[in-house]
Amino acid sequence: MASLNNLDLAVLALFFMSTLFIGWRTMRKAGQSSSEFFLSGRSIPWWLLGFSLVATTFSADTPNLVTDIVRKNGVAGNWCWWAFLPTGLTTVFIYAKLWRKSGVTTDIEFYELRYSGKSGAFVRGFRTLYLGLIVNTFIMASVTLAIIKIFGVILGFSPLMTTLIAGTVTVIFTAVGGFSAVLWADFVLFIVAMAGSIAAAIVAVKLPEVGGLSGLFSHPEVASKLSFFPDFSDHKSVLTLLAIPLVVQWWSAWYPGAEPGGGSYTAQRMLAAKTPAHAVGATFFFNACHYAVRPWPWILVALASIIIFPNLDALKAAFPDLPSGVNVNDDLAYPAMMTKLPHGILGIVVASLFAAYMSTIATHLNLGSSYMVNDFYKRFVNPTAEEKKLVAIGRLWTVGLMIAACLMALALKNALDAFQILLSIGAGTGLLFLLRWFWWRLNAYSEIAAMCFAFPVAVYFKFGHPFVCQHWFGMAEDVFKESWLSVPEYQLVATVVVTTIGWLTVTFLTPPDDKETLRAFVRKTRAGGPGWRKVYRDAEQEGVSLKGANDKWPVPTGILCSFVGCVAIYCALFAVGAYLYGKFVVGTWLLFGTVVGAFLLFTCWRRLEAISVKNGDETEGGVELVKEN
Repeated sequence: MASLNNLDLAVLALFFMSTLFIGWRTMRKAGQSSSEFFLSGRSIPWWLLGFSLVATTFSADTPNLVTDIVRKNGVAGNWCWWAFLPTGLTTVFIYAKLWRKSGVTTDIEFYELRYSGKSGAFVRGFRTLYLGLIVNTFIMASVTLAIIKIFGVILGFSPLMTTLIAGTVTVIFTAVGGFSAVLWADFVLFIVAMAGSIAAAIVAVKLPEVGGLSGLFSHPEVASKLSFFPDFSDHKSVLTLLAIPLVVQWWSAWYPGAEPGGGSYTAQRMLAAKTPAHAVGATFFFNACHYAVRPWPWILVALASIIIFPNLDALKAAFPDLPSGVNVNDDLAYPAMMTKLPHGILGIVVASLFAAYMSTIATHLNLGSSYMVNDFYKRFVNPTAEEKKLVAIGRLWTVGLMIAACLMALALKNALDAFQILLSIGAGTGLLFLLRWFWWRLNAYSEIAAMCFAFPVAVYFKFGHPFVCQHWFGMAEDVFKESWLSVPEYQLVATVVVTTIGWLTVTFLTPPDDKETLRAFVRKTRAGGPGWRKVYRDAEQEGVSLKGANDKWPVPTGILCSFVGCVAIYCALFAVGAYLYGKFVVGTWLLFGTVVGAFLLFTCWRRLEAISVKNGDETEGGVELVKEN
């Protein structure tokens, strides 16, 4: 275990004082209304929202997850999350403005804007409990699991002590300051977290056992894991690590922060933006930083850990006195590497990991309480509740969700398991989330069916499938583990197919939403394209005027922007890696690709903004925003 000296403690004290000061400064404003507590009055600029999104996705479990992936599958294994970039950029260039124009308080409120009658209300209520309580608590539990392992390895804290300290500090800060505290703290926390991750990578690479970058990359156990892509002669690796994530996963699977069409805390940031153009700027800034800036410090530490702790036995031998409840898996290697840090830097890194934990947990606490207040209590229990009462209930829910997350954290084992479970329970729902903005025929029953198919199929593959194969069909455990039936990526594809067929079938067997709801949705968002043509045509025949009937559909240009943006950001990601590897010619070509891609993106983005201005989308500021960027 590492020990903190006075310098480390001073760094931590300064960090805690800064975050608590932010909470205190925003407390009075946050208590004025539920809109202030959950959306900061919809007045936030793009840069602050962008930093907040980057900080939120830089959670305490992210370095652990990346380490787990790299140790098991090499650098190429990161395609399981790199593949979500197309999801993020379609949100930027297609869905961000739609969300901001919808005017809802949460993405859950969207359901009654888009769907009609009791079925729409049911979906809103059900999704509130499903996302606000179950999924949101599970996400916070996985992040809390990470901080348990980090503090257990670095400081020797027991899981109970870690959850008490981390949970108490975070819940007080979040409950007091609301969304404004989360945003401003995220700005500070991101800087601290990035500084800590870079410092950790520098120290890890310079360890005598590693021998610098040249020693790291020439080590035989590391050299085989450096490729950006899986071995194309290994068809199974290509399918599971690259093809399925890029071809299927990005549009079909719901994952927090990378929801097809946007959702959860991404939607919350877009809804809090000053204008639709600021919503676009925020989400683009986030995606560029998330994929092109942050990964390599984590990857370097993960690669160095292979030399210092080559296997799980080495980890167990190095930490024989781990607190009870801290399981030894590959994700433990990241906090294990932190024990090698000198004092001062150790304080910064511990503060950075706690900052990563706080930013993510604070966001999910505020988001979850917004669901429970706006979409459950205010909608179904007390629609006439005063604003101050709503804020008070929001603070109570913040505390309750933190307690539930801490309790659930003790049941999880490692970061990759949590990642794959979340992917599985959202598999097959992504296409629905993409199409509901652009196809009038989808209804609330489609949403219900998607949930009803995805969750039980995912649960079956995770828990029931091994039992059925081994006990009903007599398949030996080692044979099962080697078969395609046990591969999470193949199981995800199967879940996508079953779920998609299920909700499409239900869509055509159930009646569409009433025309007034569909027309109100079009008036609010100016949704268009072939999928809404029937609604516009029927309204015209009845003499009803709908804004947007003659608008130019911006989606084709948005798709072009998304594609060019993916090329630019992927080139930037791999250019950094190539330069680190010492492959300067390859790195220069990739950097050239980044510059060309950025120029083409700028051109396409200007064209997209011109379409928005011509359509009267209240986005005239978008052109100036692009110029500023």
